[in-house]
Amino acid sequence: MKIIFAGTPHFAATALAALLKERNVVAVLTQPDRPSGRGMQLTASPVKQLALQHGLPVLQPATLKSEQTQRAIAALGADVMVVAAYGLILQKAVLQLPRYGCLNIHASLLPRWRGAAPIQRAILAGDNETGITIMQMDEGLDTGDMLLRHVCPIAANETAETLHDKLAGMGATSILEALCLLQDNKLKPVKQNNDEASYAAKLTKSEAQIDWRQDARQIERAVRAYNPFPVCHANFNGVMIKIWQAGLCAEQQGDPGKVLAVDKHGITVACGKDALCLEVLQRPGGKAQPAVQFVQAMPIKAGDHFSVN
Repeated sequence: MKIIFAGTPHFAATALAALLKERNVVAVLTQPDRPSGRGMQLTASPVKQLALQHGLPVLQPATLKSEQTQRAIAALGADVMVVAAYGLILQKAVLQLPRYGCLNIHASLLPRWRGAAPIQRAILAGDNETGITIMQMDEGLDTGDMLLRHVCPIAANETAETLHDKLAGMGATSILEALCLLQDNKLKPVKQNNDEASYAAKLTKSEAQIDWRQDARQIERAVRAYNPFPVCHANFNGVMIKIWQAGLCAEQQGDPGKVLAVDKHGITVACGKDALCLEVLQRPGGKAQPAVQFVQAMPIKAGDHFSVN
């Protein structure tokens, strides 16, 4: 079975690595190189880097709309295209090129959390579980028939980074399983219930600014959901501080944003309901530090206030 792989970030590279061990990947589609790092050097995606290590042909079109790109894909004569966090829209003409169409590795239990940021939205919503869905792609946004689903519990201390890594591994094993079933003609498509669908919007930096008037539980979820990007942040005396880790302090109350205590456990800040203990923080130009070390360089004491807005 000849496979084209389409993907861009580390999540996709994990699946590609698994496919390269067991399957015949004939080419890779990935997004064009992007500026990255402090020097804004053009950098190849994780998928491209892995593909080049294995000597695979790499296509990096800015769009899949052009006939030239579509002819190049057709010329590969693939049986199936595996797609994981590719980032470009696949037109109907592209979806129909491989013999078995295009299979997508999606990091949620569809139809919940269709869209760009299913991992973060699941944590933010307080979901107890998520998972991987292997889906037959159609022209809609994650609306195709479900072919395979595997559940992954969300731990109480789960961050987007830890959940990403779990789901990346699960996605890799799931697509291998799905391809075996496809070859044996044992995949059974199941329609999604659109009435149960929810949308996982793309992350923005602005949404990670803490509003201390919110329930502490919601802010704690946000700290985990936005780690490692875009990272929750709060304003203290005009300085934007990143909050990497925090814990709930039930039944402690005060004006939202007021520092209630500073001790070995962290910096306890009142919220709209209950309080949050800030455990790992980072100031501009500095490194992420435990609260005990952080307050030595940036003094914060009980009675101080973080800006509410």
